[in-house]
Amino acid sequence: MSRVAYVNGTYQPHGQATVHVEDRGFQFADGVYEVWSVFDGRLADFDGHLTRLHRSLDELRIPIPMTRQAMERVLKETVRRNRVNEGLVYLQVTRGTARRDHPFPAEGTPPSVVVTARSMPLSKGNASAEKGVAVVTHPDIRWGRCDIKTVGLLPNVLAKQAAKEMGAAEAWMVDEMGLVTEGSSTNAWIVDENGKLRTRDTQSNILRGITRAAVMKLIEAEGLELDERAFSVEEVKRAREAFYTSATGFIMPAVSIDGARIGDGKPGPIATKLRTLYLDQARDEAI
Repeated sequence: MSRVAYVNGTYQPHGQATVHVEDRGFQFADGVYEVWSVFDGRLADFDGHLTRLHRSLDELRIPIPMTRQAMERVLKETVRRNRVNEGLVYLQVTRGTARRDHPFPAEGTPPSVVVTARSMPLSKGNASAEKGVAVVTHPDIRWGRCDIKTVGLLPNVLAKQAAKEMGAAEAWMVDEMGLVTEGSSTNAWIVDENGKLRTRDTQSNILRGITRAAVMKLIEAEGLELDERAFSVEEVKRAREAFYTSATGFIMPAVSIDGARIGDGKPGPIATKLRTLYLDQARDEAI
């Protein structure tokens, strides 16, 4: 079966779906995106991702393109048409199409909306989580508003490619003080040498991860100690455990950083338990 994409009001064959050459997402990376995981054909953490989408649009002064109900219908219909049972659905909203010029186009220019979906079996991620993955460090050269989920991801792309070339699953970006900010497409966590969970606070202009927020609620429910505070690369190397969170990786244990073993070099009990709890909850609460 061929894939299907939603583009500005119509469902089109994926291979033929296009936007205008002067779409501002293409010309300026002037747009935002969100990704929902799909469990049993249903959307996980729907409200969290939609709320963050609206915040990103508001921060960039891009009009919200449709109502909550309409957005839900489009996302679910794209999932249905692509017969995705386990996988993801991707939404991108740009400032629309206009003559290439840096200032915003004329008021009333409609945003462009693109939605795609694809299957991604959970079994593949589970296999990685059982073994644990490697991460490497990379300088954080991104702009100062990483709290907005924009499509301007070139520094992230370069970091992810560097990780791939080094045989790692993810790159953890490091600021000028030697502190980990976040991953190229994930939020970074450790269980430090004192047994305390640590992740960087979102006041530091990092992405307000929806999976991150869900995991924080699970941590509270489990009575675990959490400290929203940055950690250094050296602290990662001394940590008992490390992992990262994302909408598609969920909770992924990291067992080495820059070739140095983390903990005993195996997925730790806290990360493993949180992954199980999160997957059960996300599946139960998906819409």
